[in-house]
This record gives sequence, C-alpha cells and structure tokens, in this order.
Amino acid sequence: MRHRSAVVVSIAVIGALSLTACGSRDDKKSGDSGQAGSSTTVTIGVDAPLTGDLSALGLGIRNSVELAVKQANEKNEVPGVKFQIKGLDDTGKPAPGQQNATQLVGDKDVIGVVGPLNSSVAQSMQQIFNDANLVQISPANTGVALSQGEKWASGVKARPFKSYFRTATTDAVQGPFAADYLIKDAKKTKVFLIDDQKTYGAGLAATFKGQFVKNGGQIMGEEHVNPDDRDFAAVVTKVKSSGAEAVYYGGEYPAAGPLSLQLKDAGVNIPLMGGDGIQSGDFIKLNPKGQGDLATAVGLPVEQLPTAAKFIADYKAAGYKDAYETYGGYSYDSAWAIIQGVKAVVAANNGKLPDSPRAKVVEAVQKVSFEGVTGKVSFDEFGDTTNKQLTVYTVKDGKWAVEKSGTFSG
Repeated sequence: MRHRSAVVVSIAVIGALSLTACGSRDDKKSGDSGQAGSSTTVTIGVDAPLTGDLSALGLGIRNSVELAVKQANEKNEVPGVKFQIKGLDDTGKPAPGQQNATQLVGDKDVIGVVGPLNSSVAQSMQQIFNDANLVQISPANTGVALSQGEKWASGVKARPFKSYFRTATTDAVQGPFAADYLIKDAKKTKVFLIDDQKTYGAGLAATFKGQFVKNGGQIMGEEHVNPDDRDFAAVVTKVKSSGAEAVYYGGEYPAAGPLSLQLKDAGVNIPLMGGDGIQSGDFIKLNPKGQGDLATAVGLPVEQLPTAAKFIADYKAAGYKDAYETYGGYSYDSAWAIIQGVKAVVAANNGKLPDSPRAKVVEAVQKVSFEGVTGKVSFDEFGDTTNKQLTVYTVKDGKWAVEKSGTFSG
C-alpha cells in the first residue's frame, strides 16, 4: 500500500514560478498575483528514511513538510519568498544521513532542514549543519544527548549545537513516563528489558529502567538484539522463563513487531511496550496478535487536538498515498518553525532575504512561538520543545487506541 520510492525527491513549489536548473536564489519574476514583482525561492531540506523498513514514518515526514510548504506559498506567508523542498533518503542509517547533510549544506538555496527520524542519524549530521549555521529541526529525535550533551544524565547539561532543534520531546521524559504507567496504571512490577543497541533504543531503555527501578519495579532480565534481527527464538526462551509480567523494548517497529508476535506464538501472553519508534500502523501489520501491546508517543493524540483538525483534513485532501503517521504533525510544525524564522529575518531586513541568511534564521528560530498542529511550538535554551506532553497507546481491535495522556512529573 505504501509507495517506497528510491528516488531522491525534489518537489517544486506550486505556482507559475520558473526555476533554473540549479535553483538559484536570485530574484525572479513572480506571476502568482498577476502583478509584476520579484520573488526569492529558497529550499527546505528534508532528511528521512524514504525507503526501507522505516519508510512508513519517513514518507509521512516528507509529505507533511511538503504540505506546510505548499500552504505557506498559497498564503504568501513570507512576502517575496517562495519555498520548495528537497527530500533526501537516509534509509534510517547514519552514513547516508551524513552524506545528505553535506549535500544540503552545499546547496546554497537550502535555508533549513527538517529531520532526521533517527537519533543515531542526527548524530552524524549535527556538526555539519552547525558548522554551516544551517538550522535543523527534527520532528522525531528523542535522544537526550543531542541537545543537552553527553553528561546530561549526571546533571551537567550543555547544548552542543546551537543550530539543532526538535519538536519532539526527549527520552528523559518518555522512558520514565512509560515506567510510571506500567507500575502505577498497568500494575506490572516485573519487566524484561530489551533494546536494539542503537542510540534511540538503548537510550530509551536506560531512562525507562532508571524510573522503573526507582518505583520499586524488578528487571527480570536484559537482552540486546540487532535491529536487523527477525528471529528472536533465544530471547523468547529467556523471557518465557524469567517470570516477567511485561517486556519493554527500546527500538523500532520493524523488529518490535516480529518480537512481540514470536512471544505470543510461544505462549508468552504478556504485553510488549515500547516508545514512539513502535507506535506505527506497520507494527500492527507485522504483529496481528499485538492486542494489548503498548507504546508511548510524544505529545497529545493529533486526532484529538483542535489545532490539528485542519492539518488532518488538508493532508487527506492532498491525496497522499502514505499516512502522516506518528510524526506528521511535528514535521509540519518543524517546517512552519523554519518558515516563521525566515519570515522574521525578512521583516528585519526591509522585506528582503539577506544574501547570507542561514545564521540569522538559526537565531530567529530560537525565538519562534506559535500555535501549531501539535499545540504551542517554541524552544527552550537547549533547542528542545517546550511541549513535554506524552501519550500511552494500546493495540485494540487492530488499531492504536489512546490509553492515557499526561506530562511526566518526575
């Protein structure tokens, strides 16, 4: 059902705007209003897994950014500026992500980047973007060190890269929020802990474990798997004999779905819980026996937010074949934050984009504040979202259903 194009996507903005082959940002005549005038075209880069196992999430990210760009152009959100996107495929891996970062930095028309999905990919990109003063906003990264430094867990927080922002909250609250739910709401005090050894999965499992043990829970066993593994027989055997009442998995749906299914097939009828990396419709496709499995996701349910109603309707009307998935609203808001940053820079420069705007856009994004698809969009001193709300979902009748929303209180 999903279109998994292997082609690097570069989507031109709507309107009768004539672009040169190299996409110059020089002034061009614009006939959008039927009047003579000039318009500067700039590019918002998108880095996400557009092919491969995680493409369901990646395509939702790309489509949502495209929608934001189209609507900004339709509204003439930034007078004199037209936006287009340049989508690059990182396949969910750091090496292609690093190459994409270099490519985006080298394109003088790129004024900001939305992405990536994976925290491990972000690690390979941050320095490149920061050196070029190119703003980067991820709708999905939750690894805490990306914004607060490697010593954050010891209480020493230092922002490594001023150009890095995110609209998703971090694992510093997501893991503990899940731990509180399992003990206080689900009444599960014995958990088997599994992670995929990646930056996101291992970090999420670690923050979950800290809070779970603090709450009096018992870790009945721990295992590390490869994110490409699909045969979990050995792990299933250990879980089965452990006496665990639930499994917590730090990782993503391509492995989590088969793991949960193999547990159920072996008669281990306990819930598997994970983070936003498993809260995808594809988890359920991979695991038809996932009834009762759980996942946390950043923010409140988009479908229940009044601020998101128009986004959902517009996304549907646009005819995208792929769902906006978990990060659609956050991707739209990430793109809109860049657009608002550009708008502020233009307004401060007599209505024109400066010749070298990247550093100024970074500064402007730090100050943005608006009501977005996902609620209030603004950033703290680390570049993290000020929106700390999360939601627990459960698989019910073949769909993810809302179980509980709230904010981790510590």
